[in-house]
Amino acid sequence: MLQQLRDEIALIRDRDPAARSSVEILLTYSGLHAVIAYRFAHSLLKKGMPTMARIVSQTARLFTGIEIHPGAKIGKGLFIDHGMGVVIGETTVIGDNCTLYQGVTLGGTGKDRGKRHPTLGNNVTVGAGAKVLGPFRVGDNAKIAAGAVVLTEIPPNATAVGVPARVVKMNGVRVPDLDQIHIPDPVAQELHKLSKRIRALEKKQNS
Repeated sequence: MLQQLRDEIALIRDRDPAARSSVEILLTYSGLHAVIAYRFAHSLLKKGMPTMARIVSQTARLFTGIEIHPGAKIGKGLFIDHGMGVVIGETTVIGDNCTLYQGVTLGGTGKDRGKRHPTLGNNVTVGAGAKVLGPFRVGDNAKIAAGAVVLTEIPPNATAVGVPARVVKMNGVRVPDLDQIHIPDPVAQELHKLSKRIRALEKKQNS
């Protein structure tokens, strides 16, 4: 546990240019405090003490403004930067070395049972205020832009923006925009088929 704490402090120092020392991170970073509390609450849950686990998680929410359900599964190196308003649901799975900014929700839509919350791969970054809602996967190294609302799976190495979110980059290369001018018109295509068939029937009747 102590070694894991050292590793997470080192990762925060590496990723946050505002971090001046390990002592400062340990004493003042609410995201780290929330993760420490989560790991304790998760261990209580695994030992068959769900009520105590929820008490720990809700107490941490009171002091940090970050709510992590004890049932979530979180890998090593989670960095919650600033953190106020972050919510991580019960069936969320988070891989290694992910970064979440303030106001992020990893939640459900209310339509699913069982697995209700998203799965984040390794090295995923979720920007401030983004909402990732539903039991789908966000692939390794993906980036979710600030304010995005993600409702469907995001592939690895993709960047997603908007409401609802759409992929705008893959492997650092911009995805071409859909040509809204020259896109085929399905209604016009069907009318053309019907017109062709009517002419064929008329020709057959007149012959």
